[in-house]
Amino acid sequence: QVQLVESGGGLVQPGGSLRLSCVASGFALDHYAIGWFRQAPGKEREGVSCISHSYGSTYYADSVKGRFTISRDDAKNTIYLQMNNLKPEDTAVYYCAADRWATTCVRHYFDTWGQGTQVTVPA
Repeated sequence: QVQLVESGGGLVQPGGSLRLSCVASGFALDHYAIGWFRQAPGKEREGVSCISHSYGSTYYADSVKGRFTISRDDAKNTIYLQMNNLKPEDTAVYYCAADRWATTCVRHYFDTWGQGTQVTVPA
């Protein structure tokens, strides 16, 4: 069974840090493009950061550049999102995603999703 399971969300004060983890099962992540997306209430799900499979290039949304870092540990079949200097506007449900062929960090290019983990940064 192909599955992604996120963890690491929570409540953190502005300026704080969190590290999200996403463990894959049923497939090998090193053959896939991977990404982190988020969805705030009333908003569309947006790409936060992605790593392409074919070129290993990394994408970050402008709003998180310099604060968030995506990484992967293929030996553990896990991807991470290190989030520093968190802001209230980072509050959202964060999802990890994977796709064999995705070349851009856009929701509809990814076909395997985790269940999401809530990140809350109070104003």
